[in-house]
Amino acid sequence: MTLTVRLPHRVEQELAEYCVKRKLTKSEVVKQALDGLLREPALNTPASRHPFIGGDPGSTGSDISGNVKAALRAKFRGPRT
Repeated sequence: MTLTVRLPHRVEQELAEYCVKRKLTKSEVVKQALDGLLREPALNTPASRHPFIGGDPGSTGSDISGNVKAALRAKFRGPRT
């Protein structure tokens, strides 16, 4: 399929620079961008199905998602004077 799109000059320049740096054609970059955009979760998708929502094993392997407030307090609490 052929698709013609008018891009603002700024976007066209950025696309050209991106293609030169990565040695890709404009068509390849646009295909990759559209593929990524169309694979994102829909707005009406339940949050539990989103890849970035859920338990975080943390650096120690323990699940910190149920204890977020305490973890944030411990991380950002300054030294007591």
